[in-house]
Amino acid sequence: MNVTSRPFGRTKSGIPVTCYTLENAAGMRAEVLDWGCVIRSVVVPDRGGAPTDVVLGYDSLEGYESGSCFYGAFVGRYANRIKGSAFTLNGRTYHLEPNDGKNHLHGVYCTSVFSASVEDGALVLRRTSPDGEEGYPGALDVEVRYTLTDDNQFQLDYTALAHGDTVVNFTNHSYFNLAGSGTIADHCLQLTCDRFTEGDQEVLPTGRVLPVDGTPMDFRTPRPLSEGLALTDPQLIQCKGYDHNLIFPQDGPASGWACCPRTGIRMTLTTTQPAVQLYTANYVDGDTAVCPGKGGVRYPRHAGFCLETQHYPCSPNFPDFPSTVLKAGETYHQRTTYGFSAK
Repeated sequence: MNVTSRPFGRTKSGIPVTCYTLENAAGMRAEVLDWGCVIRSVVVPDRGGAPTDVVLGYDSLEGYESGSCFYGAFVGRYANRIKGSAFTLNGRTYHLEPNDGKNHLHGVYCTSVFSASVEDGALVLRRTSPDGEEGYPGALDVEVRYTLTDDNQFQLDYTALAHGDTVVNFTNHSYFNLAGSGTIADHCLQLTCDRFTEGDQEVLPTGRVLPVDGTPMDFRTPRPLSEGLALTDPQLIQCKGYDHNLIFPQDGPASGWACCPRTGIRMTLTTTQPAVQLYTANYVDGDTAVCPGKGGVRYPRHAGFCLETQHYPCSPNFPDFPSTVLKAGETYHQRTTYGFSAK
């Protein structure tokens, strides 16, 4: 993997931002910003060999700073939502900054500048999150490692060392469009997930974990996303599409794939995480960015899909969900790999 870099502007506070280009021997390349560890582009050949950028984003830092869609961002300290912006740990209640109505969503890592270096053939980005940042307890040393292999596997490794008891849930918020334009309604999706967490009107879990059988959440047999987006299921109506936490089987593979009939591009997914948030870009047409997307495009609703591998939303407030507590001195590590091919 070859890594080059170029300036990508300065933040509103004057901090310089760098864009790193990762390129492999097969000609696939990805661009990553040290601002939010953003995956700005992923370019792969379609079935005819034409290079296709399969992720949404902006051409300028100003777009990322003013936008509301988290395009390509690494999110934490806790991905997804925490109800009421509060949770209890070790008998003490911690109050977080509400940034999604009265709830807490994702956190500030997506707007933070990380230090970057190239190590062992990977782009490594690091940041120390101080004790009390956004209300979270315990300092946390965070590392994000991006590796692009010569067989077009884009590997994302997240590592964190806790200096005090805390909660941790990291993910990446890339929006994929395997056609490079238009909507993803014709994309076919397969996921091994056999359960999902029921959501309420605020896209928060109700606490009920339900089987996917007989619901629009069942992607164990591949099917077009259009089938779900056209249904009148209440879970989809309240979100204007998919925005749901789907759970991988406890005794089976945590994997899936998506493909686009227009380009022949296929993306595979494997992860060590227990779940994945399927989101179908239901609100990108209301983006707050001061500029359009890449190439001057105004992205329409359902212009992309996210497969945000994660622990469950709001886990600190649901004891029956898998724990996201990281004790002082413990190390967190998760890996997600997106693979690309065309046929």
